[in-house]
Amino acid sequence: MKAVAVSIALALLCMPLHAGSAPAASVPATATAAARMSAAECAVWNRELSFARSVEAHDAAAFAAHLHADTVFGAGTPAPLRGRAAVIEDWKDIIEGKPLLLRWHPGFVAIGGDPNIALSSGPAWTENRDAIAKPRYTVSQFTSTWVKDADGQWRVLFDGAGSPPKAASADDIQKLIAAQPATCPGG
Repeated sequence: MKAVAVSIALALLCMPLHAGSAPAASVPATATAAARMSAAECAVWNRELSFARSVEAHDAAAFAAHLHADTVFGAGTPAPLRGRAAVIEDWKDIIEGKPLLLRWHPGFVAIGGDPNIALSSGPAWTENRDAIAKPRYTVSQFTSTWVKDADGQWRVLFDGAGSPPKAASADDIQKLIAAQPATCPGG
């Protein structure tokens, strides 16, 4: 199953791309400075940020705590991962930072007619641990569906495909990281 997680992560974030780096203009931008989210949407935004930091910290227990028991990763693909245990097992190498470093940051959160369901999206970026990999860095946009669980905690129900990744340079990644807000742009 580990191969499935790596395949999904690579398919979503590191698909083979044109050689070389994309110009900075092609790096997904986040306009979170202009976004105004409600307090409930900011709660999901903060939860998404916590989820991203669990992977950055290589903390499998914290990662698991963000997953709904019946989560589906790779939703909309022919072979999605189903259930918390399957995702944890398949994502073990990703959480450990092997073979790539996966990072993301919340950009926007929307809650519609059901206050217990939210959609989150934002930029994601990877760094291949192999220094000679082509491309070494990629950027994309992620999309996650969150649900307020029975205990009142927001958890990922669906992790979708997001946008196709594009090659980027180390400088592009640093600019993207620097552009991310530290706190939710609530209104």
